[in-house]
Amino acid sequence: MFDFRNSGLILAVIAATTLASVSAVWAQSVYDPRRSQTLLVSPDGDILDYVPEAGEVFISRDRMGRTVLIDRMGNLVATEIPAESYYPPRQRGGDRSLPGVYDPYAEPEPAPRGSDDDVTTASIPDAAPSDVLPQDGLPQDGLSQDMPYGGPDLPAPADTAPTRMVTPEIPVKSDLSRLEITALQVFLDREGISPGVIDGKMGQNVNKAIVAWEQMTGETLDPNNADDILERLRLSGGLAIKNYTITAGDAAGPFVASIPDDYAHKAQLPAMAYTSTAEMLAERFHMDEAYLRELNPGVDFSIPGTTIKVVEPGPPKKGNVARIVANKGLKQVFAYGEDGSLIAAYPASIGSADTPSPTGTVTIDRIALNPGYTYNPKINFQQGNNTQILQIPPGPNGPVGTVWLALSKPTYGIHGTPEPSKIGRTQSHGCIRLTNWDATELAKMVKPGVTVEFVE
Repeated sequence: MFDFRNSGLILAVIAATTLASVSAVWAQSVYDPRRSQTLLVSPDGDILDYVPEAGEVFISRDRMGRTVLIDRMGNLVATEIPAESYYPPRQRGGDRSLPGVYDPYAEPEPAPRGSDDDVTTASIPDAAPSDVLPQDGLPQDGLSQDMPYGGPDLPAPADTAPTRMVTPEIPVKSDLSRLEITALQVFLDREGISPGVIDGKMGQNVNKAIVAWEQMTGETLDPNNADDILERLRLSGGLAIKNYTITAGDAAGPFVASIPDDYAHKAQLPAMAYTSTAEMLAERFHMDEAYLRELNPGVDFSIPGTTIKVVEPGPPKKGNVARIVANKGLKQVFAYGEDGSLIAAYPASIGSADTPSPTGTVTIDRIALNPGYTYNPKINFQQGNNTQILQIPPGPNGPVGTVWLALSKPTYGIHGTPEPSKIGRTQSHGCIRLTNWDATELAKMVKPGVTVEFVE
């Protein structure tokens, strides 16, 4: 049984249904899911393989009006969804109504469809209990005696929210819950259009990602249409949040106690390593560390065997990037293929008034993974009271993170960061700063000679 707060609730569109017929519909769907009108889906996204007995569960609804089955301990048992949202209907002629969707009941699934060195450089969990609204007149301690599962029909609330046009300059005031925003962020991340850290919050990084995705696909993505977002998420790889068990290797590190601010003190460390298992896992799953802890309240991340909730961002984007555009005004980096198509986009911190980024077009000279960092105050910015050249060891918490793409303009580059939550919200010392995972993804799609164009 899944914990009500942390299991995956938001699955698909819930249409109006007759609760008295749930048992009969489910019995039919066991033998032929394509014939049923509704399905009961467990928190991990599977069709429920049993019918709860009367007295075991009571019917409620979440904040969006969707029917949910809750046990007496407050745990989510199942969500009722229309069958067509789980198995897309086929159109006349055999074409699927949703392109690219594998239909397991129609035909066989098609086959699947690609050095260290030093650097000198300038399923979504369930809604919280407050998100689930009891039915009017439904006892909270058990089932109504008037009908199976204890409640009347629950019509889905009308969708009256207008479609909103999204532009990079105008922040989106989303009507989505935090869990639905998480789904939006995960979907964009899977598409190669990075929203930055996944934290369940709308902001300029998400807003810019929506616009970039629309430019890449030619489609429209309404940030207030939860039904559409959740369906796209399902087709892109399933639920936004999954269970993960902390391994002995995860807990072993190596870690350092803390990362000092002063570069002279950084240079004394054996490595610019993570400071905790939680920090490491948050970065691995593209998450804000505070959000990871919020999804797993009271968890000790240092204990192997502990099962936690993490987001499922999907595999890194692949492709051959031929041109990069660093937009200073948008604080966003765009990666294009040889045919001019947009492959990926990333929020970025690009320069500042005191240490501006280059102008015009440069090229990538070399690529370094897990680089060390050479601080030279005569050619770099001034850090603290340090006047001597310092060699700072490699590591994800180093000044340039886990990646350094050296540009043809000396001391400038594209690199990672030890503070992913600040990307797109702060300025850099003239370079292009990305999250470590975005910088790593980009580094594996480029090679020396790729052009980087800075635009205002």
